[in-house]
Amino acid sequence: MNRLADSQSPYLLQHADNPVDWWPWGEEAMAEAGRRDVPVLLSVGYSACHWCHVMAHESFEDEATATYLNSHFVSVKVDREERPDVDAVYMEAVQAATGQGGWPMTVFLTPDAEPFYFGTYFPPEPRHGMPSFRQVLQGVQQAWAERRDEVTEVAGKIVRDLAGRDISYGDAQAPGEEQLGQALLGLTREYDEQRGGFGGAPKFPPSMAVEFLLRHHARTGAEGALQMARDTCDRMARGGIYDQLGGGFARYSVDREWVVPHFEKMLYDNALLCRVYAHLWRATGSDLARRVALETADFMVRELRTAEGGFASALDADSDDGTGRHVEGAYYVWTPAQLTEVLGAEDAGLAAQYFGVTEEGTFEHGASVLQLPQQEGVFDAARIASVRERLLAARDGRSAPGRDDKVVAAWNGLAIAALAETGAYFERPDLVEAAVAAADLLVRLHLDEQVRLTRTSKDGRAGANAGVLEDYADVAEGFLALASVTGEGVWLDFAGFLLDHVLTRFTDASGSLYDTASDAEHLIRRPQDPTDNATPSGWSAAANALLSYAAHTGSEPHRTAAEHALGVVKALGPRVPRFVGWGLAAAEALLDGPREVAVVGPDAADAAARGLHRTALLGTAPGAVVAFGAEGGDEFPLLADRPLVGGAAAAYVCRNFTCDAPTTDPERLRAALNG
Repeated sequence: MNRLADSQSPYLLQHADNPVDWWPWGEEAMAEAGRRDVPVLLSVGYSACHWCHVMAHESFEDEATATYLNSHFVSVKVDREERPDVDAVYMEAVQAATGQGGWPMTVFLTPDAEPFYFGTYFPPEPRHGMPSFRQVLQGVQQAWAERRDEVTEVAGKIVRDLAGRDISYGDAQAPGEEQLGQALLGLTREYDEQRGGFGGAPKFPPSMAVEFLLRHHARTGAEGALQMARDTCDRMARGGIYDQLGGGFARYSVDREWVVPHFEKMLYDNALLCRVYAHLWRATGSDLARRVALETADFMVRELRTAEGGFASALDADSDDGTGRHVEGAYYVWTPAQLTEVLGAEDAGLAAQYFGVTEEGTFEHGASVLQLPQQEGVFDAARIASVRERLLAARDGRSAPGRDDKVVAAWNGLAIAALAETGAYFERPDLVEAAVAAADLLVRLHLDEQVRLTRTSKDGRAGANAGVLEDYADVAEGFLALASVTGEGVWLDFAGFLLDHVLTRFTDASGSLYDTASDAEHLIRRPQDPTDNATPSGWSAAANALLSYAAHTGSEPHRTAAEHALGVVKALGPRVPRFVGWGLAAAEALLDGPREVAVVGPDAADAAARGLHRTALLGTAPGAVVAFGAEGGDEFPLLADRPLVGGAAAAYVCRNFTCDAPTTDPERLRAALNG
């Protein structure tokens, strides 16, 4: 048992029994490397990472490799989901040096934490042009012993180069019509017309770009934007990347056709996609979008909800295949023989046709990933439902993938927003209640007396790592969505407290944002990445939340900060729209106002008031904020001086300091909020 045994991180605990003498990240590890005059091996990964498991089994569980590591290095293991700041700093160095990155990330550092040699996965034996991990270790150790001046010179140059990469777009203006049009054109050029989505393999679900497309269509009526959003969502929902039995999406597809996923299921993907499909239904009324939004929400609540009411981070890609071996995708794939065993010959034939299961297989070893291929003919809905039910019951008897139970604040914020809105749209109060429970957990466990966020918790115990910008921004986003859905102004208040920290601790004098607070642990570089990747960047998430809060409250400092933050979108949107989708979505809201909707009734239970409230939530105007409450209530600033109309519930719609006449008619309200 090494120094990871007391960690809360499921990923670090996976390595607690390694013969490698692992240290957690911290000053103590660097001091030990300095005392022994040896380099540091920094290994970064996460619990659902397939190749992290492979390298662990091949190298970190190997006694001979561990003995060499323990003799010549101080080995540090980091969970990238607990310490996104450490991951970001060294991933930037890896990408700058090698042109690519990924996990596991393998970096060699001086005792001053300065990087000098980089890689990702290294095999136990040389293969495919890659050196073995042992060869890498021996080469690094030899360079440290014999060419120390060269090593320290390289490390110093890398740190200086990183320090010169600070971004200063804070003084730039927010994007306008021209830049958003160019971003749309850029997405159109990269769009895969045959298969949906953008670019080639591997293909990731472009949830944030789709959100931009939906908002752009709502504001401008651009049919091409809606078509790309609709077709991409349709192809993903019919592909193997979507779990056709249990709901929920895998991390990405290894092919362009969405057939074979990398099977891990992440909370953040499912939260973002649940919200996107709910918004697609809101825009189009698509039955498929409704089904996928609800199934994805149900998946999150059923399989990721923790005993404390939060949401776990991920389900692993690998599971026991029934022979004691952990195999990627074993829980999800089917052969024709397995279908027959569960369903009988006749229904197995139907299932094979319906789900695209073939004799040769679409995955490995003759197994197929279930999908919904486009095909002629009509299927009996009741019979298909029975097939699904029996296959799901049989799958429940398989060895389930492992679950990473840590609760990450940012990702729970995304889940709160998705569940609150999905529950409201489809009149599922249980989903709203799940969102409220997760929000309560964050307040109870992740916030201190100064309303500073802790990044993670596990089993009801807060972790030791401070929240980063994405935590503050995404949790504020979740609280703002919850405020609009529930009519409870306390969530607006909590969002304001979090966003005040963004203004004071994450923003510099120019308006530029940083991923870590000004008083956070000092690393070799203060991370600052405005691009959206698997999740919205802290930068663009903050811009969207600041803008929504300003619309609710009229706060000029918050709106000004949002506009300054969106300056980076003006610079990046026309050039790399796929990687700034959430920022583009926020810019659409800014161009539209965003609209401010206040719904007042005699009391919160009034049927007419609740009808207007639902109509307001279903409006497609980009980024519109909704306040709901009784006449004279002080829960929301937008409700001030908003009387009933003729004694009846009424809705007020304003934008850009101009208000429409109040209305008691849901149809008039719908027209005011739909383009």
